[in-house]
Amino acid sequence: MTTVQSEARQALNRLQRALEKTRRELGALKGAIRHAEGADFPNDAYREADLRVSLLLEFTDEEALRLQEKILEAGGLEPGRVRRSSSH
Repeated sequence: MTTVQSEARQALNRLQRALEKTRRELGALKGAIRHAEGADFPNDAYREADLRVSLLLEFTDEEALRLQEKILEAGGLEPGRVRRSSSH
């Protein structure tokens, strides 16, 4: 794996971790505000925000697959034909 590919994978992993943390923090914020506001809580807005974070996580998953395929192709392997062997 080249340095550029390694840097891309690292950046993608950092983004995924940041989005996962964003999802957790959004959940914590939602809980705190819902408790404080009660019936006035903007449920739809928080559902929309969670959906947007989910879409970004989905994007990073797709990019991880795309990057993996590129790395395999650069190494002369067909992405769909690679299988992991068991340790037995």
